[in-house]
Order: sequence, then C-alpha cells, then structure tokens
Amino acid sequence: MTGSHYDVLVVGSGPAGSIAALVAARGGARVALVDKARFPRDKACGDLVGPRGVQTLADLGIDIAGPRVGDMDVVGPTGRRVLLRASAGITYPGHAVVVRRRRLDATLQHLAIEAGAEPFTGRAASASYTDSGQLTGFELETDKGKGPRLTADVVIGADGALSRVAVAAGLVDETQVLWAFAVRAYMDDAPSLPRIHFWEPERRSGYPGYGWVFPGEAGDANVGLGLGSRGDRRPGTRAAKDLGGFLASAGLDPSRAGRTLGGWIKMGLVGTRPAQGRTLLVGDAAGLVNPLQGEGIAQALASGRAAAEALLAAGAAGAAGLYRADIARRYAPFAATTAPITGWMVTHPRAVAHLSRVLTAPGVGRLVAGGWAVYWNDLLDGARPGGPQRVARLAELAGRALTSRSADRRSVWSVTWES
Repeated sequence: MTGSHYDVLVVGSGPAGSIAALVAARGGARVALVDKARFPRDKACGDLVGPRGVQTLADLGIDIAGPRVGDMDVVGPTGRRVLLRASAGITYPGHAVVVRRRRLDATLQHLAIEAGAEPFTGRAASASYTDSGQLTGFELETDKGKGPRLTADVVIGADGALSRVAVAAGLVDETQVLWAFAVRAYMDDAPSLPRIHFWEPERRSGYPGYGWVFPGEAGDANVGLGLGSRGDRRPGTRAAKDLGGFLASAGLDPSRAGRTLGGWIKMGLVGTRPAQGRTLLVGDAAGLVNPLQGEGIAQALASGRAAAEALLAAGAAGAAGLYRADIARRYAPFAATTAPITGWMVTHPRAVAHLSRVLTAPGVGRLVAGGWAVYWNDLLDGARPGGPQRVARLAELAGRALTSRSADRRSVWSVTWES
C-alpha cells in the first residue's frame, strides 16, 4: 500500500509518544501517531505519576484527575520502616497522582488526536531509509496484513524499552543496557501509604530489585515486583515466578491477586543514544527511567515534550542536537551517577541486603529520610533549601566520587554529547 509523508512520525502512543504528538500538532506540525494496540489498553506499571510528571501535565494545560499521594513507606528486610516525607519543591508539587495506565494513556492519545495528530494502528515493520542511511519511516503491519508506508522528516521513537525505532536507527547496544523487568497485579484493600519493600527470598540473600504495594485508583492496591540485570534479559522471568513469594512476605494473600502483567524497562540512558540524525527517542525507548526506583512516566512526559519542542524550534535538521543537549542537561548528571550504582547493585544482591538493613536501622533511617526522598526520586534539581536538600546534595557528591571512573558514567555522557 502507498502511504503519506509527514513532518513527524511518532511510533508509540504511550505517555511519551502522545505528548510528543500533542505538542508537535499544537505547534502546527503534520503528525502521524502510530501504535500497535487499540486504545484503551493496559500496561504493567505502578500507576503513579510523580511530582515532575504532574507539573509537566499542568504546564501543558492537561488535567488528569486521580487520588493524590505524598509520603511513602520503605520497608527493610527486617520489617523496619522508614517514612519518606513528600514536600513541594520550587519547580514541582509535593504529591504524585494515582491513575491507571489504561486511562492515562487513552486520555493522552485522545488529546493528541484532538490536537491534530493522525492516528494509525499497526506494528512498525520494515524501515525506510534515505540514501545516506537515515531512518525516515516504516511500513505498518496490521491485523489484515500490510498497511501503509509512513515516512516523515523526523521519526520519534516512543515504542518502549524494546524499541523497534532504536534498533532500526542503530541507536542501541542491547548488550550494554541496564535492564529491568517488572510484573504487577491488582488486589483489594489499598494501603494507606505507598510502600516499597526491600524483599529477600531468603535471609540476607538480597534481591536485585524491590517489591511495591501502592494505592490503586479505585480503592484497590497495585502490587508488583521488579528486578534488574545487565545486558541480559534472561533473568527477567524470575520476577513473575517470585511475585507470589513477595506478596506472602508482605502479608498479602497471593491467591487474591488479579491478572498479572509484565513489561521490560530500560534504565539510566546506558547503551542507548537518545537522538541522532533525524531520529529522536523518548521515554523508555531512550532509557529515560530512574535507575534507583524505576519511575518512568514523568521522564516520558517531559522527554516527549522536549523532543517536539526541539523539532518546532530547530527544524528537522537541528532537532536531534537540540534535544540531546536538553537530555544531557536534564537527565545525564543523575543517570551518570545512579546507573553505575544500580548496575553494581543488581550484580551484588547480598551487599544490597546489608545496605538496606543499615538504611532502615533505628536512627539511621530518620537521619537520612529527608535527603533519601529527594535524591532517590531525582528531585534535587528544584528542591527547596533545607536539611533534606543538603543531605541529598551530599549523596550526589558521594555518588559522583564513587562512580568517577565507571564505564557506565562514561557511557551516559558519550551518548548524550557528540564525540
């Protein structure tokens, strides 16, 4: 089938892709928005839009209603708890919003289409390239076979951790990626506060990830387990097998969990170049997920917006450089420190078990809780002056010193800046 040419082709209409399409269409660009699924559809996620994500939506005039959550409990292997207090920063509010991905993604896609983006349903299959080798588009595969061939001046890959766009454009080395796999389910009886559990299947065995029990949108609970690995996706199936054991350890009945859903996550910019030529990657496709705790929605929203704004400001030829500079400024400093730390942690679970015991020990947890909440959630930039900010700044400086010679640190900076 013949197709059409657009100013921008956005592949994937989750939060990153829909926001990119929305902003570009509002700016007058002709936008094609592609997704392999028909909406509404579900996604494995903790369903929390963090403070920076809430602010991005507000900046764009988007109101996504949902229960607000602020403080969070962290539960150590011994059962001791540390309360991480939420506080508003200068540039973000002091709360997150609970909203199921099924509703969030459908709402954002609808807004993008309403703004003028043209929707297509199909899987990005064979890629199209210029004579110089730059990616220009894809032929779609639909339920009925071959669909239209869509090309554009710029391609934005918003198609998740296993991004077809990133592979086609040669922007990812999957053997270097810091991977995670998360599985989640819904249960009755929401907790009063979101909880993170540093779970250990056996005493002092450690676990290369964590479990969670979050308030759900409809008075239920979103429960899940995630684990990380380096350059190898084979360990990912372990999370699904271990979910029942985690729920039992958290005092929940695994038999009451609903249908489970899992998904891959790509963290910390390691192994993925966010833009080159006329291809830009946003959200999970770019590895824009917090390596310490797996948050990705806020980064997806902000990067989708940044990619579209770069296109509108610099045109097709200059968008990649402008966007990459924005990523280097906004995300690379944090990722360059935290990705190496997480990469070490997932390969040394026993050491993590010891560390989690120390951090949740009486006295220690209360001493570091404020800074922990700020730094762990990547809220230092824009935090209000005070004790928590100072503790977070010390953590940042210590992390930089510990990772100064790390290959992952060099990788993050190399993919965000031109050599």
